[in-house]
Amino acid sequence: MSTAARRHSHAGPAVAGVLAAALVLAVIAACTSGTSDRAASRPPLQGVYEATIARVLPSVVEITAGNATGSGVVFDRKGDIVTNAHVVGTAKKFKVRVSAASHPMNARLVGVFTPDDLAVIRVSHGASVLKPVRWADSAKAQVGAIVLAMGSPYGLTDSVTQGIVSATGRTVTGPNIPGHPPTIIVNAIQTSAPINPGNSGGALVLLSGYVLGIPTLNARDPELGGPALGIGFAIPANTAVEIGRQLIRTGKVTKSDRASLQIKGETHVNSASKPAGVTVVAARPGGAAADAGIRAGDVIVGIAGRPTLLIAALEDALIGYRPGERVKVEVLRDGNPRQFTVKLGSLTS
Repeated sequence: MSTAARRHSHAGPAVAGVLAAALVLAVIAACTSGTSDRAASRPPLQGVYEATIARVLPSVVEITAGNATGSGVVFDRKGDIVTNAHVVGTAKKFKVRVSAASHPMNARLVGVFTPDDLAVIRVSHGASVLKPVRWADSAKAQVGAIVLAMGSPYGLTDSVTQGIVSATGRTVTGPNIPGHPPTIIVNAIQTSAPINPGNSGGALVLLSGYVLGIPTLNARDPELGGPALGIGFAIPANTAVEIGRQLIRTGKVTKSDRASLQIKGETHVNSASKPAGVTVVAARPGGAAADAGIRAGDVIVGIAGRPTLLIAALEDALIGYRPGERVKVEVLRDGNPRQFTVKLGSLTS
């Protein structure tokens, strides 16, 4: 074998080793590049969604009240949970689950305020695992803001839908609660995020991780009678916080921004079986109506010239007023028309 041939023979393995090492480095570089490319191609908004859901979802619980289920939001570290009044219904005891994998916790009713469709319940043990949410200033809600609705629709714990704030400042009639006047939600937040049965009482969340409102109901399609897709409503966070604090403190609401005649009333039906006003069943002593001279047995037929043939119409007529304002109230007493000037009080429990 020639010297040249021997040199070529000895050089072969060395060159092969260099080529193999180069190939390994190339593969590693390709893998690293692929990972980098995938990270680079991941939309930044996706990361924000994932972080928001991971932060807030553990603070949204499933509530079982008898045979019904709904959702709730952890209010504080004492185990208080805010939800809808129509979720708790007439129940006094509840089961609460933080996630599908968690054990249910026992809870009891703290207080209910049906006019705003809000309630607070409190777990009897395990409060240390509950993480309170952070509340947004709902007065600053912006139309077009991206929001996530979190809750347990149809019993599917830890569910999330997305949408935007479609409108603010809506006044909508809420769910009927047996034995109570109609629920009217003031300054409701309208959203396109789907709100399904069981979402009620959950959280409408901004991408900042702050809770903007409590999802409560869908609009109804007047022709089909079913829910109108993409039109849902939430109780604003500021209302939920104010009412929640009062319920936790005293078990009832002693002051609200809603105006009231401070009466107990029911729709009056005339001899033709048609609604004809609101009969005053009782006027709270020292309350707005009583101080103005309105008494039990009177039939309220108008507020500032606006007919109030149904109790729902009376509640709706008062929405445009604030506590402390004065308003003319038209009344029938023993069939005779009377008019009273009432300094409106605050709607309370």
